[in-house]
Amino acid sequence: MKLINEIVEARNFWEAWMSVRHDHGAAGMDNMPVEELDVCLPAHMDEIKSSMQEKKYKPSPVRRVYIPKPNGKQRPPGIPTVIYRAVQQSAAQVLSRVYEPIFSDSSYGFRPNRSCHMAIGKALDYLNEGYEWIIDFDIEKYFGTTIYQAAKTRLGWYRQCGQSVFNYLPSPQVLAMPKVNRTDKKEPT
Repeated sequence: MKLINEIVEARNFWEAWMSVRHDHGAAGMDNMPVEELDVCLPAHMDEIKSSMQEKKYKPSPVRRVYIPKPNGKQRPPGIPTVIYRAVQQSAAQVLSRVYEPIFSDSSYGFRPNRSCHMAIGKALDYLNEGYEWIIDFDIEKYFGTTIYQAAKTRLGWYRQCGQSVFNYLPSPQVLAMPKVNRTDKKEPT
């Protein structure tokens, strides 16, 4: 089965939909709250599925917000629409099944069933075993600054029939009101 077919498969998309509903979150540029996903997604599911399979899917622009950090800087996350979050989640579920088995056991960031508390616990285990050094790598802003092609090459993205999943999920526009900035970098989601 082609990777894109696994992503848009009905059960996988339903699980993604349930995950987005459970996580709630803010509305994107379309101002659609998560609660409206129950009505909107079924009405547009066939259209979303076929556009993804035909490589014509276009995500809605992402709403840019700025969240203050304790050090005085600001973190600029983008808030996608709830429909695009469901699309992202459906892709993430499939890609997790592919990549999770090959990730390092020492990796804890943004992985299922892992947390920073587990990483700290493992570091304490190493200290108790007599290790004297612990090195913590935080690749700041990696996916926000990494060029798409370099990310694909370095991470060896899973391909089927010579097609990368990222060909199906183009990077959205980031809207920082009042102007539109088209990012020329594609980011894995």
